[in-house]
Amino acid sequence: MKKSTLLAPPENATLLAQMVQRLPLSDTHFKRISQLIYQRAGIVLADHKREMVYNRLVRRLRMLGIDDFGRYLALLENDINSPEWQAFVNSLTTNLTAFFREAHHFPILADHAKRRSGSFNVWCAAASTGEEPYSIAMTLSETLGSGPGKYQVHATDIDTQVLEKALAGVYRQEELRTLSPQQMQRFFFRGTGPHSGMVRVRPELANSIAFAQLNLLANDWALPGPFDAIFCRNVMIYFDKETQEKILRRFVPLLKPGGILFAGHSENFSQISKEFYLRGQTVYGLTKDR
Repeated sequence: MKKSTLLAPPENATLLAQMVQRLPLSDTHFKRISQLIYQRAGIVLADHKREMVYNRLVRRLRMLGIDDFGRYLALLENDINSPEWQAFVNSLTTNLTAFFREAHHFPILADHAKRRSGSFNVWCAAASTGEEPYSIAMTLSETLGSGPGKYQVHATDIDTQVLEKALAGVYRQEELRTLSPQQMQRFFFRGTGPHSGMVRVRPELANSIAFAQLNLLANDWALPGPFDAIFCRNVMIYFDKETQEKILRRFVPLLKPGGILFAGHSENFSQISKEFYLRGQTVYGLTKDR
């Protein structure tokens, strides 16, 4: 009787086994990964993040055809200018965001904008996939109008992959559930046919935002400051106290007199820096302006 081909092992069985086999991540390699991401991006990886690190980086290793974390680390360390460094940072960056997340900040932003003179300038220091800077721009457009020179949002992130999505400005309609029907109509195009269920930011809103890659640990920040407001929300939680203090000191000259700084719900800047005081729920002003 002829042996069934269904029972015969596939020719690529060895390759398949290699693909599904769990690659070992030693203590030494995890420690080195933690050191490198801290040096590059200031991100602190605690021991309980080990599984997350493995799951995110193993996809990168398999994409490159590398079966050992030591070889991957050698690839990085042998060339400090390797484009793989950006992919490494992108893999280990957390990008949890949503439209009008921490919604209490946006009426405060609107009220602040009404009280300022001249063009209103905002820096969003962790743009992620764009939801936050677009929420800022919608708030300012509704408050100040959408004419040229009314306001400008400068949005940066260390992760180039999320910035690509932010620039495209395309989202699933369900992601915009916090928007009013008026905002949906004014600021977004609805997809039709094969694009049904998707939306795209209208050019009038997109043109008010300048997206750029920026590492908060970089020696030079190419920013068009000073700013009336800075959004740095849910970023400092990934840094140690020394890095937090350093970044906050660099914010000070970038804020106009009377400017404000928005933090995330679990962050407390007044405990880190004497140069900022709490003036509202996770909203800070410069101590020198009091």
